[in-house]
Amino acid sequence: MDGDQESKKQDIKIKQPPVLFKQTQAVINQVSALLGAPVVAYWNNPRGSVCHSDVVALYEVLKKVGHHDTLYLFLKSDGGSGQVSTRLVNLLRQHCKNLVALVPLECASAATMIALGADRILMGPTAYLTAVDTSLNHSLSPLDRDNDRVSVSLDELQRVIRLWREQQGDTIDNAYKALFQYVHPLVIGALDRAESLSIMLCKELLSYHIKDAAVAERIATTLNSKYPSHSYPILMDEAARIGLKAERLADDVNHLLLKLSGLYSEMGQKATTDYDESRAHGNEIVNIWESSDMQVYFQQDRDWFYRAEERRWITLNDHSSWRYIDKQGARIKKGLLHVA
Repeated sequence: MDGDQESKKQDIKIKQPPVLFKQTQAVINQVSALLGAPVVAYWNNPRGSVCHSDVVALYEVLKKVGHHDTLYLFLKSDGGSGQVSTRLVNLLRQHCKNLVALVPLECASAATMIALGADRILMGPTAYLTAVDTSLNHSLSPLDRDNDRVSVSLDELQRVIRLWREQQGDTIDNAYKALFQYVHPLVIGALDRAESLSIMLCKELLSYHIKDAAVAERIATTLNSKYPSHSYPILMDEAARIGLKAERLADDVNHLLLKLSGLYSEMGQKATTDYDESRAHGNEIVNIWESSDMQVYFQQDRDWFYRAEERRWITLNDHSSWRYIDKQGARIKKGLLHVA
């Protein structure tokens, strides 16, 4: 970057996403008053996910919440790591006897696995869970058109192989031999191993409130292999049919949770500052944990540069971090949460 470009960059005001702590606190306190127990909120924007650093962020919030007989967990997420779901539920369970999931909107994949660990799942009219079939973003996964690694689904691979065998009939052609041209054999091996892990994690999560191992096995298997799509929406009646303790969310609570999600969506909007056609700065809140008097969120804060020869964007000057707002009486403390 030459001197003129650097000077121009310094003259541009970097856009920041809004942090609506006062407004979100008001809604959380209203929901808590209606339910008669503390509420912990977890929200991802479409570019956020259930990840390992969420565990430390949740721990900071739960230190403020303390231990209670019943704890309500608001969930809005497209998913992420199933192994992290197990860690999050374990941590929540250490702070309550009864855990109740509040689901007004999407609660997909790894977020569905979090809901499995709750004694009850309260779902609004627009709520849905999803299948938790195994998919994996491996270091040897295929590349997409932007030169990024794609997530490979075990169910999709198995369907391709089944279709191949049905169409080939009695020929001796090997389906895997053709598939290996596009998907590395180590990726296929990792997916097979991950499927066993996914079923095991689901059973472990269900064991918190379902003591019949056969019932837990049936529900886990259903969620992992009985649906035609990873994003298949499992509505409340379907969730109850497969054995989950899904119930209708009260209208007044659902209305407030939709309002809370709207505030988080405003916080999670993209705040992109463009310098030119190949350079920009991105600020975006992607993960949020919150309860009464405490909010912890992850903010992406970095420069983007388009490397034409590789056909992809790379990051520079990355200052992304977890940040917290802690209300202590009339005093509000803000800072960075350092997560290794």
